Amino acid sequence: MSTDEGVRVWLRRQGAEEIAHPGGNLYAHLCRVSERLALLGCGSDVQAAGLTHAAYGTDGFDVALLDPADRAVLRDLVGADAEELVYLYGACDRGRSWRELAKTGQVFDRFTGQVHTPNTAQLRSLVDLSIVNELDVVEQDPAVATRHGAYFRELFASWAPLAGEQVIRDAQRILHSA
Repeated sequence: MSTDEGVRVWLRRQGAEEIAHPGGNLYAHLCRVSERLALLGCGSDVQAAGLTHAAYGTDGFDVALLDPADRAVLRDLVGADAEELVYLYGACDRGRSWRELAKTGQVFDRFTGQVHTPNTAQLRSLVDLSIVNELDVVEQDPAVATRHGAYFRELFASWAPLAGEQVIRDAQRILHSA
């Protein structure tokens, strides 16, 4: 069994198929995010993080599949780099981090209250994952695009210097009609 297959089995065992999410269920969303990251040229660690990005819950989705205290479980499944990205994504206090992220490079941790300053590669991975996640939600739920399209266009434009070129082009394409 490949790592990807093993992770998908683990997600189903954690109940991801039974958790409602725009576009059906959390499992389907996680798969779409990972697949889109692959199509946009992101590396295997970012794809693995995309497949598990909601493991610890997120600031925008408070259902967790795994307690952040049990990080070793996910690390064993996806590897240290992917797990670190999943933690950073899940821990990110969006209200305190997102608007200034391109200027400060700082991520406020909603679990611990600490501030993380990811390196350039980690920051790009975090931004790419964040954008692709929101793009999937926008595509699955047009009401999100109506309510938040302008915010995402502005935010993602500010993140453009940090993000992968293909990810930004995809965001522009999708949000242009939102």
